[in-house]
Amino acid sequence: MPDRSTDRTLPLLLLLFVGSGCAALIYEIVWFQLLQLVIGSSAVSLGVLLGTFMGGMCLGSLLLPRVIGRDRHPLAAYAYLELGIGAIGIAALFVVPLIGRLYTAWAGYGIAGYFLRGAVAALCLLPPTVLMGATLPAIARWVEATPRGVSWLGFFYGGNIAGAVLGCLLAGFYLLRIYDMATATYVAAAINLAVALVGLALAARTPYAAPARHREAATSAPVASANWTVLISIGLSGLAALAAEVVWTRLLSLMLGGSVYTFSIILSVFLIGLGIGSSIASWLARGSVSPRVLLGGCQLLLAATIAWAAFQLARSLPYWPIDPSQASSPWHTFQLDVLRCAWAILPSAVLWGASFPLALAAASGMRQLPDNHREANTSRSPDPGRLVGAVYAANTIGAILGAVGTSVWLIPAAGTQYTQQLLILISAGSAVVALAPLLIGGETSSEASVSRRPGLAGALALLAGLFAAWWLSRHVPPTPGELIAEGRYLATRHWEYPPLGSTQVQYQGEGMNSSVAVTLKGESTLSFHVSGKVEASTQPQDMRLQRMLGHIPALVHPNPRTVLVVGCGAGVTAGSFLAHPEVERIVICELEPPIPKEIAPRFGRQNYDVVKDPKVQIVYDDARHYILTTRETFDIITSDPIHPWVKGAATLYTQEYFELCKARLNPGGVITQWVPLYESSMDVVKSEVATFFAVFPEGTVWSNDSGGAGYDTVLLGHVGPLTIDVDRLEARVLSDDLLAWSLEEVGFLSGLDLLATYAGTAQDLAPWTKDAQLNRDRNLRLQYLAGLSSHNYREAAIYNAMVKHRTYPDKLFKASETNRVALMIKLGMQP
Repeated sequence: MPDRSTDRTLPLLLLLFVGSGCAALIYEIVWFQLLQLVIGSSAVSLGVLLGTFMGGMCLGSLLLPRVIGRDRHPLAAYAYLELGIGAIGIAALFVVPLIGRLYTAWAGYGIAGYFLRGAVAALCLLPPTVLMGATLPAIARWVEATPRGVSWLGFFYGGNIAGAVLGCLLAGFYLLRIYDMATATYVAAAINLAVALVGLALAARTPYAAPARHREAATSAPVASANWTVLISIGLSGLAALAAEVVWTRLLSLMLGGSVYTFSIILSVFLIGLGIGSSIASWLARGSVSPRVLLGGCQLLLAATIAWAAFQLARSLPYWPIDPSQASSPWHTFQLDVLRCAWAILPSAVLWGASFPLALAAASGMRQLPDNHREANTSRSPDPGRLVGAVYAANTIGAILGAVGTSVWLIPAAGTQYTQQLLILISAGSAVVALAPLLIGGETSSEASVSRRPGLAGALALLAGLFAAWWLSRHVPPTPGELIAEGRYLATRHWEYPPLGSTQVQYQGEGMNSSVAVTLKGESTLSFHVSGKVEASTQPQDMRLQRMLGHIPALVHPNPRTVLVVGCGAGVTAGSFLAHPEVERIVICELEPPIPKEIAPRFGRQNYDVVKDPKVQIVYDDARHYILTTRETFDIITSDPIHPWVKGAATLYTQEYFELCKARLNPGGVITQWVPLYESSMDVVKSEVATFFAVFPEGTVWSNDSGGAGYDTVLLGHVGPLTIDVDRLEARVLSDDLLAWSLEEVGFLSGLDLLATYAGTAQDLAPWTKDAQLNRDRNLRLQYLAGLSSHNYREAAIYNAMVKHRTYPDKLFKASETNRVALMIKLGMQP
């Protein structure tokens, strides 16, 4: 078989791999979005999805050389794999919803529920990801395991990563922002089809004959020459890479804001680094330096670059004097986000990208040798498909362990500081594993037989590197509590009153899904922060909103007995229901366990120690998944999710989510939904309001002002007609001391004061929302709209545009003439 390392088709194959990578990342984003709607977006669910996705690719890389013999034309095999990926990608759009309905009928909680989530993920993701994982081993058979051939395999890997960068940006910034998941899928499938057609055309034009020694047996022996030290080293490298990506994504999202655009930027920068490193190492693999030495050197350097990133993310980047609210366009802020990401994580990403082609070269036992050595090695060269499959599988297995273990176990158990310390030591350990055979003389490959052993100087250099790694690990700084609290605005507030003036971080914790903190400013203002933003506080406007979410539905419902609270927060909303003695059961659905256990008790005075009340049950799950799978129905559902611009939050603002909530309401049941006006825009608020009213067409809006200007709102929906008996409500408030005190504490001196927050009906706002974009499961439009508006503070203008449509709702309010006139006066209307 001739050496195809100089074949003119190779540059074209490189372009095909760019297309493959682009389509693969589009699919990954779409499939994760689709499946999160079914099995939830908790850390466990995301871990299941990521593990299954990468596990399928690992399985494909191992199976292809064993299932498809070397007598099959590699280019044709590659083309058919691409066709299969495209076909399954389109089928997933129709199959996943069907599987979702079956899952809903059987879903539960605990260990059994986790296994069922895994089964759903495997059923949906394994078929296409197995094919994706097989593409690189398939094309590897088009080249021989020579230095130049292995170098081309590294370039293919780099091209695949370059395509992944393109796919990530294309999906995150264009296809899903402008269109929907179906359109993105069709674009990816079209790319697969184009790649497949070009691959089949090349196969028809280029003859292929399997090596003579493989004609009698379709497969060759296992990759014995890819010795286990290389596989273990690249496995540890993959573990460290994905674990670091999990840690750095969490820390960077604190200072950049956790929008879908932030995640796309972080992933793209990481992939760019991998591509750069892969290209450089592919070129170096042709040289005279031992690839095993280069592989070990990369791992030692990684110990230093991981420490660099840890220092930058804790001590430097958070304090760069950048105020995102001053940017005239979000696209200006995105440029700074790219710069900050690259400054911290690009060096490590380059070295991890270099590790894969160097591992391929080291595992093949090849290097640039004299002709007599090269001929001998070529005659004994392993099946390139098995070589690539083994190295790729080892790297992917490590990546699965790193990503899933870090997000589900290591960060919640030990925190990001300890995790980064461990990653430095793991990288140093990977270097030891890679270099040990050269130091102890245990390597029998052809590479070692012609290499000069490093001797004492090499051993001393390795020891010095290990000592440096240990020293660096000891000096990894902790994640600042003020970063968890203030996030992207830490820099400006740090300079205003360093360090945060009279504000003290009283608690900080890192859970599976997010980082949380509690701060005390001055002597009285207690604030609860999630991932860099305030989610609840004892400030007047925040306390008023939290009480409104509880008291409004409890007072307008004639006899509320069961309540579902979406999101525990500081517990103030849930605690408001304790002032209503008719309420018998309160279910709090919370994603992050530390919040009810550590946060809510710190607000015990404001929430009446709600988490200790026997009426309360706390369910730890993604709220959408709980509502989708529970069989219980409620009189009241109140939802106070995080801002819609935070990645994943838009699933709690979709039309389908509100329909799920409506199905879980008893006859006469009511629902309240928080809608912020700050960190938002007119289009975003219109989308939220119009989507809610599409399900609750007789709904109403209730405003929570701050200093007479807009701040946030509560949407109220109901099943069946609703009439608010103003006289009864007023008498109810005046006759119950606890209820009256709970309202008076936040500025409502009577029931009329609470009703005076009325801001309009769905019919009133119909002209205002007529051009709104509905947020649907198939597009999650809101997170892309909101992600461009997260730095806006135009709440007054938004509120004024809404309230000018308000009219007095005679059909909603039933009141005596006295209370009717009093309420109209409070609303600023002419009686």
